[in-house]
Amino acid sequence: MTAPAAVTAPPGDIRPGSGGIRFDDVTVAYGRNVVLDTFDLTVAPGEVVALLGPSGSGKTTALRAVAGFVTPASGRVWIGDRDVTDLPPYQRGVGMVVQSYALFPHMRVADNVAFGLKAGGGAFGGGRRKAKLPKEEIDRRVGEALEMTGMSAYARRYPRELSGGQQQRVAIARALAVRPGVLLLDEPLSALDAQLRSGMLAELDRLHRELPDVSILYVTHDQVEALTLADRIAVMDKARLQEVGTPQRLYREPGGAFTASFVGSANLLPVTDGSPRGDGAGERTVRFGAAELTCAEGVGALDAEGRGTLCVRPHLVSLGEHGPNVLHGAVTGLQWRGSTHRVTVSVEGYEVTADIRELRQPPRLGDEAALSFATEDAVLLPAGDEAAARTRGGGTDG
Repeated sequence: MTAPAAVTAPPGDIRPGSGGIRFDDVTVAYGRNVVLDTFDLTVAPGEVVALLGPSGSGKTTALRAVAGFVTPASGRVWIGDRDVTDLPPYQRGVGMVVQSYALFPHMRVADNVAFGLKAGGGAFGGGRRKAKLPKEEIDRRVGEALEMTGMSAYARRYPRELSGGQQQRVAIARALAVRPGVLLLDEPLSALDAQLRSGMLAELDRLHRELPDVSILYVTHDQVEALTLADRIAVMDKARLQEVGTPQRLYREPGGAFTASFVGSANLLPVTDGSPRGDGAGERTVRFGAAELTCAEGVGALDAEGRGTLCVRPHLVSLGEHGPNVLHGAVTGLQWRGSTHRVTVSVEGYEVTADIRELRQPPRLGDEAALSFATEDAVLLPAGDEAAARTRGGGTDG
């Protein structure tokens, strides 16, 4: 291993003496297997960034590189103005919450929360190892952390006497008790049922507002969590960062087919160049099979061979013939989702979905149907893998 680099202030948006995280061209490999490839990302002080991607995309490895549980093969990791690449976990000043909670079953709630403080740092507390705090200070910090997470009334209970959501609150309280500048959350809600997950999302959002100086790096494969909590989302796939931006920007103007299909549901259709319009800036005519469609030009464009991918969100697609963009096909799927019906229509061999509200007389399987969408609701992306787009169909649920 090469000698540690001299500690100097990193480039980017992180101010000296502040919190924040910077990955500087970080690569992590196990033998020849690269699990994080030339990763560059800055999390500003007080910002919440979600690492979103499928299993094996490298997001948890990035989190572990900040925590100090993996050593980069190359590149540097900064926390605030400190190069922490070669520091042990307990010297990094981070708090970490993992999906399994990792509470000590033989300790009461208050003792679990106090663990990092009594140890002077550690794997879960994450603070810099220092002299043991006085008992009065430990009790005060434990009380503050339990109050912040709404668990004060459960201080004397054991983990087995708590629900899953309550155990998760205790794990978060333990991480907050050491007053970290950086909070790392690794799939913290994945073990909870849908109702508990919704409640914990609201609690995490509240904590974010109450801790304006703490930088949060949040690993998830759940797009709803990312869209709800994050100031920015970093989309990852195959060990690489694919795209980063605000939730609104990635949802409305994704830079590619992968982001479009992973951040919300998406119909992704391969298109070719159509006849020029010339009547309205930012519009373009493209062809999808026999259909001629108009769309708004997004961040992508047709390639040199005149190919592209058209992205339209299912909730922006209506049933029937309305406006300039109409697709015809046969109904192949119908799902009732409470407030909406999801209608799937096979068009030119591709499954196009529409989420329709108040559909009192839904079509039947096999019926001929027309789907419509507005010009401004279709975004042109770079040409993608047609086979992958066909497999994705309407994308992931959102």
